[in-house]
Amino acid sequence: MTGRDNHDRHRGVPVTVVMPTYNEAANVARMAELVLGLPIDGLHLKIVDDSSPDGTGRIAEELAEKYNWDGRRRMSVLHRTEKDGLGRAYVAGMSAALEEGAAYVVQMDADGSHPAEAVPRMLGTAVASGVGLVVGSRYVEGGSLDEDWGVHRVLLSRFANRYARTVLGTKIRDITAGFNLWSAATLRDIDLATLDSAGYSFQVELKYKAVRAGHSAVEIPIRFEERTEGVSKMTLRTQLESAVVPIRLRLKHR
Repeated sequence: MTGRDNHDRHRGVPVTVVMPTYNEAANVARMAELVLGLPIDGLHLKIVDDSSPDGTGRIAEELAEKYNWDGRRRMSVLHRTEKDGLGRAYVAGMSAALEEGAAYVVQMDADGSHPAEAVPRMLGTAVASGVGLVVGSRYVEGGSLDEDWGVHRVLLSRFANRYARTVLGTKIRDITAGFNLWSAATLRDIDLATLDSAGYSFQVELKYKAVRAGHSAVEIPIRFEERTEGVSKMTLRTQLESAVVPIRLRLKHR
């Protein structure tokens, strides 16, 4: 399929990119430019800001004013009053996207680690194949990690994926991936309000419940980049939660 055919296939399909932020003032303008510059007619960017003390929410509002011209609402900002986990931020943003009529919802980090240029390919794959989930995967053939990742981080990431896959019995190779495209039907079947995970393990729980609900997933290779601005939000607490959640899910759904 040519690039033109792929674009024509999803012309006008409403797609919302949900991007949670906390202290991403140095990145949000660049990410908005990259996402809103994609060749997807029906694309909307929704920033979900957890009251960032560095002014990310204010910058995002200014960007929305810039991009929402000529009657087109291309960007919006959802302000949350508390920081209670990445999973909760995603649930808020994805739920709002569904209420606003999105046919597909993309999860994407604000730190530049996820390649925005892969979104049209993910959308084209979903529309052409009819799958409910397309994963931007680091661990299928053609996928890769930034060379700046240390050996310790690479081994930890690979172990976390293998561990979660083994415990949950799933074939998704990058089950911890945070760069995903979902069909609206899949998200409604999962029922976002029932998700338990607050942190990074939200990614695992969401995929596991989608597969259990009978939805198929396709993984496409991406290159995962190291962030160039700001600091990682990964903490020991989130790592521990990520270890416990797969076991909890398996016991709950035996």
